[in-house]
Amino acid sequence: MAGPGRKLLKQYQDEQAKRTFIFLPTLDLYVLREFMIPFSILIFAFLLLFLIGDIFNDLSDFLDSKHATAGMAVEFFLLKMPQNIRFVLPISILLACMYTFANFGRNNEIAAMRSSGMSLVRCGLSMYIVGFLIMLVTFWFNEQVIPYTVQKAVTLKEKAEDPAYDENQYTMLQYRSVDKMRDWLFQNFTADGEHQDVVLKKYIFSESGDKLLDWDIRAKKASFDPAKGWCFSKAVRTPYNHKLRLAGTPEKHELIVISQKEIPEQPKDIANAVKPPEELPARVLLHMLSDSKTMVPSLRAMYQTYLYYRLAFPTVCFLCVFLALPLAAKNERSGVFLSIVFAVGIVVAYQVLTEVFMILGKSGIIPPVVGGLGPTVCFLIYSWFGIIRKAG
Repeated sequence: MAGPGRKLLKQYQDEQAKRTFIFLPTLDLYVLREFMIPFSILIFAFLLLFLIGDIFNDLSDFLDSKHATAGMAVEFFLLKMPQNIRFVLPISILLACMYTFANFGRNNEIAAMRSSGMSLVRCGLSMYIVGFLIMLVTFWFNEQVIPYTVQKAVTLKEKAEDPAYDENQYTMLQYRSVDKMRDWLFQNFTADGEHQDVVLKKYIFSESGDKLLDWDIRAKKASFDPAKGWCFSKAVRTPYNHKLRLAGTPEKHELIVISQKEIPEQPKDIANAVKPPEELPARVLLHMLSDSKTMVPSLRAMYQTYLYYRLAFPTVCFLCVFLALPLAAKNERSGVFLSIVFAVGIVVAYQVLTEVFMILGKSGIIPPVVGGLGPTVCFLIYSWFGIIRKAG
């Protein structure tokens, strides 16, 4: 091709490239409308299925309880909904995108859009925007809503069996510090205020590396003051002989104050430590990891793995769109059914990988960052190299 012809071709290609990401309201609103219809139906259908499953699993606990009421049962199932929404959103987005673009492919609409100079990404720009917004909503759900609703639902279910559960849930609470050097026993623990009948055992390591009991404190009351540290009232402190490993003479004190440097844990740390990780927001997990420098490796691996998972999971909503569009375009000639089968298979594989990586990360077999982020990274790599490049 002659020089002028090449210049004209390059100019035409540049103009087509510029058209790729310009705002096309008619097309974008059309794609958005065609996507939102199956997406809304899938959200409703999956939530209904999850609700039916929850009713089958948990309704009998309320029916068999003498203290449960219909209002408690309704509130419990409503509190379960945010957890269900978190899991429903990614699969709903993926299936809705697959169905929408499979229909576009069946009607040759994808071919028409791409022949006009639009890239595949530009064809589904409105879906990417929706996926990004849902990713932000999912992250907000994980941080602000789900930890509260999970804890509230557990408490409500326990109260159906024991109306005094709120008062007794922190009775006889045991806590071991993250460095395994202090053991606590609270007859009655409160997240804020005074704690009743407290036993604290402090350990040290001998020169030979043996863990020895250094002293223990038994107090009627204990409280935490950020300026002073732990304050034990009407306490008995018993030192221990390290060589003989026997208790010494008990020492009675009206007040014993121990600085936070010697006992770094606070009541909120103790309350968070007895909760499962899924009831803790990511910011609390991060705070526990950053403030507890002496946390034992096994416990740190568990918290880090779950933290990375909590941060990575919301991005799946966006990655589902990232994967669905080229996958649907690749199989547009095969029809809707094959596209949906591909989508379900990918979701199942992702869930299996997530469970496996989480177990390996929590047990310390693989680094926590790999255990928490590994499946999502694999999902992203597969989306790019396995689908997008082949789909063009």
